[in-house]
Amino acid sequence: MKQKGLGRGLDAIFGSEKPDARLRPMTEMAEIALTDIVPNPTQPRSRFDEEALDELADSIRTLGVIQPVTVRRRDDGKYVLISGERRWRAAQRADLKTLPAYVREVDDENLHAMALVENIQRQDLNAIEIALGMQRLIDECNLTQDALSEKVGKKRSTVSNYMRLLKLPDQVQLALKEGLISMGHAKAIAGAPEGQQLRILKRCVKRGLSVRQVEELVRALAEQESRREPAEEEEYPETYMRLVEQLERFFTPEISIKRAKNGGGKIVIGFSDDAEIEKFIERFDRRA
Repeated sequence: MKQKGLGRGLDAIFGSEKPDARLRPMTEMAEIALTDIVPNPTQPRSRFDEEALDELADSIRTLGVIQPVTVRRRDDGKYVLISGERRWRAAQRADLKTLPAYVREVDDENLHAMALVENIQRQDLNAIEIALGMQRLIDECNLTQDALSEKVGKKRSTVSNYMRLLKLPDQVQLALKEGLISMGHAKAIAGAPEGQQLRILKRCVKRGLSVRQVEELVRALAEQESRREPAEEEEYPETYMRLVEQLERFFTPEISIKRAKNGGGKIVIGFSDDAEIEKFIERFDRRA
């Protein structure tokens, strides 16, 4: 069966030719005491689903560990995980004493690269974790985006799309990480002006917009920006922003304040259709 995921994987980094002394094939298969196995200190994966770990632990109690972990032997006799930390954690919960493991001989530099690529290829990572893993490969293994795309067997444009996610505001990244929006949503939001990205996020989550709807919203905002006459940006007092936040809670995220040169101004409340106007009236009636 052809493996899915991010492409050619470890072979792409280390090549398919005969490996040198830095990385030889599996030199042995062994049952290793859990207490002798330690996690990789540079493990790229930052989160482990507790419920999924419990389910895996239940499976291990019933069926045992089907897929061995991969480790490297340290000089002090301990074994550092290259891949399989999730299985190692679940085995601890299942009260196992030993764990089947492939033992590789690999230096620190290649150990780090192997762990990064192995994690990027996981099917259960969210887009932000994949992007962070790619960024670490670029930073810590001195790769360009072109070289990275070649190593993981993905198009340069795909790598660029992941990298763009890391330039989004923290709130958008968190929403993607928590599954509130998809990578398609995030990619569309990334195409919006920076000052509009959080507002689009709120509208997307609140109204459950599809990716296509977000793309259309971003396109409409871009057209408005292009038609708008260039003007110096005016900084409004903080009280204006607080008022907008209060109104957004009651009405809609589409609230804006326009201040005239004479000191007056207007508050604009956006709405999508007549039904939303009815909702506004109902809220007033409840408060009356």
